[in-house]
Amino acid sequence: MSVEAEIRGLLAEAVELDRAAIDALPADTGLFAPEIGLTSLAGLKLLSAIQQRFGVDVADEDMNLDSLESIASLAAFVGTRTRR
Repeated sequence: MSVEAEIRGLLAEAVELDRAAIDALPADTGLFAPEIGLTSLAGLKLLSAIQQRFGVDVADEDMNLDSLESIASLAAFVGTRTRR
């Protein structure tokens, strides 16, 4: 499974949306766009899940907000730092 596919699954759980709905979105969909509606609480759940799944502590990384712009940018950020 690709990093992006796994990120989509974690995102669906964090924002409590159906996985199929998240899978149907284009990769450039903004995480804070109305289709996803990532809130600060859901964002914390997502970043915690990413740390558990990939071993990437997003809060401890040199991350800029561009990494949280879209599904694709978050997947790219995690993909370059993953310890798979």
